[in-house]
This record gives sequence, structure tokens and C-alpha cells, in this order.
Amino acid sequence: MKRRFAAASTLLALVLGFGTLPAAATPSGTSPASTTALAAPDISVTAVRAHLDELSAAASRNGGNRRSTSQGYRDSVAYVKGKLQAAGYTVTEQPCTSGCTSGAGPNLIAEWPRGDANSVYMFGAHLDGVSAGPGMNDNGSGSAALLENALTLARENPDMRNRVRFAWWTDEEQGLNGSYFYARTLSSTDRAKIKAYYNFDMVASLNGGYFINHITSAAAAPMKAYWDSLGLQPEENTEGAGRSDDYSFERYGIPTSGYAMGASARKTSAQAAKWGGTSGSAYDPCYHRACDTLSNINTTGLDRAADGIAYTLWQQAVGTGGGGGTCDPADVVGNGGFESGTAPWTGTTAVIAAHTGRTAHGGTRFAWLGGNGSTSTESLSQTVTVPADCTRASLVFWLQIETAESGSRAYDTFTVRVNGSTLATWSNVHAGGGWVQRSADLSAYAGQTVTVTFTATEDYSLQTGFLLDDVSLQSA
Repeated sequence: MKRRFAAASTLLALVLGFGTLPAAATPSGTSPASTTALAAPDISVTAVRAHLDELSAAASRNGGNRRSTSQGYRDSVAYVKGKLQAAGYTVTEQPCTSGCTSGAGPNLIAEWPRGDANSVYMFGAHLDGVSAGPGMNDNGSGSAALLENALTLARENPDMRNRVRFAWWTDEEQGLNGSYFYARTLSSTDRAKIKAYYNFDMVASLNGGYFINHITSAAAAPMKAYWDSLGLQPEENTEGAGRSDDYSFERYGIPTSGYAMGASARKTSAQAAKWGGTSGSAYDPCYHRACDTLSNINTTGLDRAADGIAYTLWQQAVGTGGGGGTCDPADVVGNGGFESGTAPWTGTTAVIAAHTGRTAHGGTRFAWLGGNGSTSTESLSQTVTVPADCTRASLVFWLQIETAESGSRAYDTFTVRVNGSTLATWSNVHAGGGWVQRSADLSAYAGQTVTVTFTATEDYSLQTGFLLDDVSLQSA
């Protein structure tokens, strides 16, 4: 994970040795996640640890680190590439020709050549480390878990609905440079094919917690479902926001999620009570330090992350039909970015414009509902048909809430309704943080033509503006 600020780490009184913790329990019970998870393979944490051994050896041979400009990094690339090629992948080394540190090694991209090539789910981790140490948790852990998932997919060779692409990024520690080069040099057509990007950065922190990027988003749903099935009660990854390679994709409006177990921030007493570990101490006591070695690995967390990646991959991309599938949510929502006038939206369409003083999430136009500071109701509606084969469908959109209200009482609200039934509500209480991806589950409406309505309602004073952009239907 890229450092935003310097922070001293506190060594844990309890040191959990590499390989000494029990493997994660197999999900049990009757929750939907635990029953459907049986379709995904169990990822061998022993195999993941073997990959970590090789990355550690690459650092040891080359001055003790795997910085993007070092031979340790290039040896890491060679190891991952060799394993993927032996498994049948066509692997591409992508040189970072602009924006990266001089001398940085390449990105490594591998795509499993089955499934719908126009519907791609990406899974990525940065392969480089800092110069201070070998970088086993940051980010050997994410890289190794991702590699074993790719190898398992090749061995299982299941029928595929969608395409899966894996990436190991260069120069993340110097500013997310490798992933940003990749994302910005894609054509707009190729970007549109990426339905979600999943990032794995530090998934074996010794004193870690269980964190998910954009935990309430549609993209995060399978990741959360798996960890929920283990009773982990995961939380939003606030520490990692904007600090790892998922941000490179967010900048282009691509939905993102991912697992993390924490860096230099300190575990709260409530988290220690829930997850174990030491409150008041850093999630990773060796973050960006020489001691980020094989002894700095939480095996249980690593196992749970690796299995959750597999569950997510199987949920999003694996299925019968050899890569066909008829669930095509693309273009179900018309003019979702509000760039083409107002049609087919109906209601208070005057709220759609290129508003002065505010920046759209994508393009130049968006809908600004509310913000009047007086009793008012404004709404936008559209009739859509949810494809019958989209057994999992979500209305996904970006929402920015700004308010003059204060306190924890909901005075002004933003509601999502389908055929008049409320699916989700936000309010002035949720203001701040800029554009945030939100979603509402439409799975129950598969095969139906429905009217989706966004409504902002304000009370008599103190404005709350609800800014809406980039509305789409996604099969996740």
C-alpha cells in the first residue's frame, strides 16, 4: 500500500508466527453465502505461502527488497509469469512508458481466455514493495493470494459466463503509477468492458481487521457475503481509500472493491473485541519496515482472503454455458450519465444540467436534486426492463450529498423506489466524502419492466443537495 503519511508502528506484545494460526473454518450454516460458496474451490493457503517463499527469496537475492526499480521486482515478475505460463495463460508484460519511476519494471497482465470478452472482471494486486524490506504483507500477501487463485482457475477450468483478467502492478508504492498507466491508456471501449475491478493490498496483517473497499456497493456484494458467512462482520476500508490501485480505476468510473487487513492505523477496542488482536496497536506492526518478512504474516487472514477471492471470482464470472450467458445489463438504463439531454428521464428534468460550481462524476452533466433550503420534492424516473437471466442485478449510481444541516437526524432524504416500493434511502446524515458509489438490489425484478424513481425531499429550512450521476444496471 502506498504511504500517504509517515507513522510509527508499535510492535505487538503477541507475535503470531508465520504458519502457526489455524486455517479458516469452512463456512457452515444456512446463510445464502455459505451454501453458494461450496461451488467455489478452497484455495490452499499452503500453496499461497509457497508463493510468498519465492517472493521472499527474490528479495533476499537482491538487496533485501522488491522495489519496482530493482532486480528483486524483476525476479518477482519472472516467478509469477512463469507459473502463469505453465498453467496455460498468455501473459503480457506491459512496460510503463510514462508516469512511472525511471527504471520501473513492467505490469504483468494475464487473462483467462474463456467467457464473454465484453464483460470483464479484473482482479489485481501490486507486486512491488518499498526499499526498506522484502514486503511480504505489503504486498506479497495480495500478490500470492491472487496468483494461487489464477492457477486454481486454470486447474478447475470451469465453464465461464464472463471474462477474468488478472494483474500484478508495478510502482504502486511510488504513487499508484503502474495501474494508473494501465487504466488511462485503455480505450474508452475497453474501459467499458471492465464491469468491476477487485484489489488486494495487505491481506495478512498480523494485528489486522477485515476490511472491504466500498463495502455497500454492488461490486462488493460477493466479497462481503463470503466474509459474512464466516461471521467476520467486516468494515469499510477507510484507511485504504485512495491509497492503492483500485483508485486508478475509480478515476475512470469503473466499480471497485477489494479486501484489506490494515496498515499503520491502530485497532480500536471494539475491533479487538470483535476480531481479536491488540487494541491501540497498528494493524501491521511492520508496515513499510525491514521486519515485513515471512514472520509478518497472519495465516488465518491470508486464508480467508484467498478463499473470498475465489468465491467472488466464481460468483462474478463462472457459470454454465461456456462463456455465453444472456444476462446483458449494458444500456438497460438510458442516458445514465445525463450527457444526452434529459430523455428518457421524466419528472423534474430541469435538475439535469452542467451545473456551475460543481464537477460531474463523469462527463460534464449530472442531476442535482434538492439543494433548495425549503419544503420541496424533486424526482427523476425511468422505465427499464431487467433482463430475465440477470438473477443478480443491481441499480448502481454515484451520489454526492452536501448539506447545511447538522446532527444525526435525517431532515432531508434521497430515496430509490421501484414501482413505488422503497429500496434504499440516504439523508443529510450521509453527507460528505464527495462522490460515493451506491446501489440498490433489483434481483427480485428480473424479467420485469419497472419504473425506477430517485426522489429528493427537503424540509422547510437548511438545504441538502443530492447530486446524482452515472446510473447503470449491473449483474452483480
